[in-house]
Amino acid sequence: MSKVYVFNDYGGPETQELIDRSVPVPGTAELAIEVRAAGVNPADWKIREGQLGHHWSLPAPMGREAAGVVTQLGDGIDDFAVGDEVLGLVAPGHGGLAEHTVLRASTTVAKPEEISFTDAATIPVAAATAYDATHQIELEAGQTLLLLGAGGGVGLMAAQIGRVHEFRVIGVASAAKRGLVQSTGAIFVESGPNLPERVREIAPDGADLIVDLVGGDALRAVADLVPDRTRIISAADPDTAAELGGLALARTNEAMGKITEVIQYGLVDPHVDAQFGLDEAGQAIAAVETGHAAGKIVVVP
Repeated sequence: MSKVYVFNDYGGPETQELIDRSVPVPGTAELAIEVRAAGVNPADWKIREGQLGHHWSLPAPMGREAAGVVTQLGDGIDDFAVGDEVLGLVAPGHGGLAEHTVLRASTTVAKPEEISFTDAATIPVAAATAYDATHQIELEAGQTLLLLGAGGGVGLMAAQIGRVHEFRVIGVASAAKRGLVQSTGAIFVESGPNLPERVREIAPDGADLIVDLVGGDALRAVADLVPDRTRIISAADPDTAAELGGLALARTNEAMGKITEVIQYGLVDPHVDAQFGLDEAGQAIAAVETGHAAGKIVVVP
């Protein structure tokens, strides 16, 4: 048997629990791993609340990204072997917050030895999102990237990617995250009322690109800071982005491999803020659900 963290019904955290299941077996084009670390993301609690539909079979395993050691290969796998250290997206229905899980081979890459399992577990969702968000519309060195939600796991990595490319990054976050945002090389601007005016003080001509990790009214407030609203990319609120004339984040297959290399060479730090044991997975999800996490939250079985 193997432990996995699930939710038993759509709703609040009271529906979550740690249960036993049989050790999962990989299907075609899948590989089974012993989980060494799993990332926690806002999608985990949004799925539990039913915000992303009600099509998950209950009890539904939680967690979308994991890193670990390959224990078994499904049919059609030529690129990996038992014993390999890997990171990837969890196959549907399995869950990363677990002792053992199954990854899709098409969204799995080898874990370089320079990257710890805890950092590797942040790459498939958060780091790949940051990579795609900063590459969907290419900026040139010296151009201005306005980053809404710069203090979270995706935002901190996006800010660092901007630094690598020599963009001028303006990072919007809560006051408590000032030092963290500034540590990436970004110019910090506090979120809240009169945000556009504070950004204009720093960038009178506005921004060349807005990457949104917050959505809603925060995104609406800054939309006019780009002369061309098609240069709004939202990973958090595609509906509001579309309403404003912007674009939803477009995910690419190569992002995971590309950002893994960037992290391997020490150019970007995933900023793991806290680690929890599998029996503390509820606390880990709560830390993300509050929206106050400074960086990434990881569960280590």
